[in-house]
Amino acid sequence: MTRPALPPRDNRTAVDKAMDLLKAFGEEATTGVGVSELARRAELSKSTAFRVLASLQANGAVQRAGNAYRLGKMIQDLGMTHESDLHARLRDALTPYLVNLYELTRQTVHLAVLQGTDVVYLNKLYGQLSVRSPSRIGGRAPSYCTAVGKVLLAHTPSAASAVMEQEMHAWTENTLTDPNDLAVELSQIRKTNLGFDREEILIGLNCVGAPVFNATGQAVAAFSISGPTGKFIPESQTSVLRKVCYEASRAAAAVTAAASRVS
Repeated sequence: MTRPALPPRDNRTAVDKAMDLLKAFGEEATTGVGVSELARRAELSKSTAFRVLASLQANGAVQRAGNAYRLGKMIQDLGMTHESDLHARLRDALTPYLVNLYELTRQTVHLAVLQGTDVVYLNKLYGQLSVRSPSRIGGRAPSYCTAVGKVLLAHTPSAASAVMEQEMHAWTENTLTDPNDLAVELSQIRKTNLGFDREEILIGLNCVGAPVFNATGQAVAAFSISGPTGKFIPESQTSVLRKVCYEASRAAAAVTAAASRVS
């Protein structure tokens, strides 16, 4: 009786398997990939992939949201986003307005820009209401589940299309994962210039964002105000947010105009 052929032995070390899993994220490093797909790309069994991912998660190399994984803070810090000259100028020019926003609200405030389909946080000031938040200066986050990301997507059709063509993972039970639902929300944002994150990237965190425009009407950055659910009411901050964004738009217009003359 002929015995069935045994599968070839996997001689990769644990480190090799971990590296293959990390490389398997590819362009979805910040948006997230399911364990089955990661296992397929890394040529691992699902049980092995799950075990290695658990170890990587314990060490901060990956983070989990539902059934998906994305690269974690430790890996992202190693490959910190290279700041472009324009983003550096926008950060310097708009940070005084971010300070004004903080002084007027005493809440946690952010300054962010769009890079690809992610948002990159150029600056952040912490408010008096303590709340756990995934945002950090220089860090990235998926645009479709953040207030700053949504307002920038609403005014950047090419990025919005790219987001809706890829899988949108649910980071919480409130995350929009249907492209049609996101399209409806972006349409509403274009009318109001206000975007909301209602516990969509982290349970317990609410946020409201608004765009900062340049002279040609392009949304080049966004401000947001965030706070803990139950204590912070995003709708109560829309007037002051609009006012500061309007004032900041003049500074952004000057920066982008100067940048275009240099280029």
